Amino acid sequence: MSAAAATAFQSSLCISSQKPSFSPTNSQEPNTHLPSKPKSLLHKHPLYSSAHHNLSLQIKEKILCLEIMGIDSGKALSLNPSLHTTSLDSLNSIISFLQSKGIHQKDFPRIFGMCPRILTSNIKTELGPVFSFLSQDLNVPENNYRKVINKCPRLLTSSVRDQLKPALFYLQRLGFQDLEALAYQDPVLLVSSVEHTLIPKLKFLESIGFSTSEAKSMVLRCPGLFTFSIENNYKPKFEYFKEEMNGDLEDLKAFPQFFAFSLEKRIKPRHIETITSGVKLPLANMLKSTDDEFKELLRNNGPNS
Repeated sequence: MSAAAATAFQSSLCISSQKPSFSPTNSQEPNTHLPSKPKSLLHKHPLYSSAHHNLSLQIKEKILCLEIMGIDSGKALSLNPSLHTTSLDSLNSIISFLQSKGIHQKDFPRIFGMCPRILTSNIKTELGPVFSFLSQDLNVPENNYRKVINKCPRLLTSSVRDQLKPALFYLQRLGFQDLEALAYQDPVLLVSSVEHTLIPKLKFLESIGFSTSEAKSMVLRCPGLFTFSIENNYKPKFEYFKEEMNGDLEDLKAFPQFFAFSLEKRIKPRHIETITSGVKLPLANMLKSTDDEFKELLRNNGPNS
């Protein structure tokens, strides 16, 4: 590897564990003694073999940078083809910027693994506005940026104008007034499409018999309802609830968390046990209780108790 390449890696934030200022420095002297582990990672990578002798040095160095950060380079390059042409300087600038916002190097494997597009984002027009949104619209202090981003890395790939602000506006109109809860507990709602995700979930609840105000009340009490698939979650669970459990909508209104439990691993087995034992329990008691608590409920509420 050339001295210039070694210098790039020595100053690279892929290797540095210190929290840098956003401005990268070029004042360090060239260092040709790279750590043995990164070199091994690079040379062992399939793209570095003789069969890929035509692979550019830039790509090989990029692979090394990603591997050092603990990122699956093959997956990242596949999911984000733009990585093939982005420069190492650009990668380092993004890493430097995120570290300047309090994101730790140990967070990068998960963040970039989930959203490799972040690595080719524009700092000024894409990443910067997200942190401004966290600060100005959600009142997240700078020292808590890391907590929010780790909870939902997709925030960094979402357009503030086209996604985050419209979602926040819609959620607030529904009654989500607790900005702290949205930021730290349910930020996934902010990266959910209003048109294709949030509204259809609310409409489905209305379609099975709930009024608009009842549906709104349910999602406010259980925001996770917005994250469940209509086809894979709502429909099969509601069908079982109506057909097999002879359930009443009032039961779901009282316990909307019903949809958060596994149909096959929790709802069906628990329901069958209550039928076998001749016991009728409120949904919350039937599903929220531990195995031991559930057995005790069956014993205490059985016909011979």
